[in-house]
Amino acid sequence: MMSNFWLLLIFGVASYLFGNINWALIISKLKKTDIRKLGSGNPGTLNMSRNLGLKFGLLTFFLDILKGAIPTLVVFFVCAQRKFIGTDFLVADFAVFLCGLCAVLGHIYPIMLKFKGGKGIATTIGVFLVCTSVYGWMWAVITIMALVAAAIFIYFTEFGAMGSFIAITPPAVGSCIRLFLTYNKTSLVATTTFHVIVNMFIFAICLFTWFAHRRNIERMLAGEEHPTSIKEMVVKAKLKKAQARKQNAENQDFND
Repeated sequence: MMSNFWLLLIFGVASYLFGNINWALIISKLKKTDIRKLGSGNPGTLNMSRNLGLKFGLLTFFLDILKGAIPTLVVFFVCAQRKFIGTDFLVADFAVFLCGLCAVLGHIYPIMLKFKGGKGIATTIGVFLVCTSVYGWMWAVITIMALVAAAIFIYFTEFGAMGSFIAITPPAVGSCIRLFLTYNKTSLVATTTFHVIVNMFIFAICLFTWFAHRRNIERMLAGEEHPTSIKEMVVKAKLKKAQARKQNAENQDFND
């Protein structure tokens, strides 16, 4: 059986490389443009929604969620029955957050794009969606409620960056609470050490996504942040569909 060290190393590297896939850039290239040259220049969900439409923004969001969800889900099942030698600590509890952090770093600092990627929110949501859901529905509810709260906040305030923080912070806190409830009664120093390290992984995931939004925070404080109007995106999407239907009808009349 492969040692825990090599298993974690392989999955960590694979998660980072998987995180390098930038769906916003791929989709925009297929649309004959470059999202990095539009709007804020960020190859992520909100900039895609503002510039290419809500449909492509949601597609990007879903695919970026998978970048965080797939590695963490796979490593959870691979490591589910393992414990670190001499401890009570489950390898799965360590692996999911290690691979989650690697996937987020791969998205924000992709080596394939000269370390210039997105801001990691959707990928982070994917990580926490798995890291809460696999431990029971009550933990999954925390992530779902955070996503709903973030969507409502963005809808009414148009502050996309702040809504992003709302989406990822409660699941991070919930994950720390779950780990505490699981390992707080241990008397083994090694188990406590792994517990501390995993909490550092969780904090690092949030820290890197917050740091990636530092310019958004500066603009919010200066009152210059780009608005994220979901209402406007929906109106534009409906208008685009109406125009497409009208064009199709005109083409049909012409052909007839």
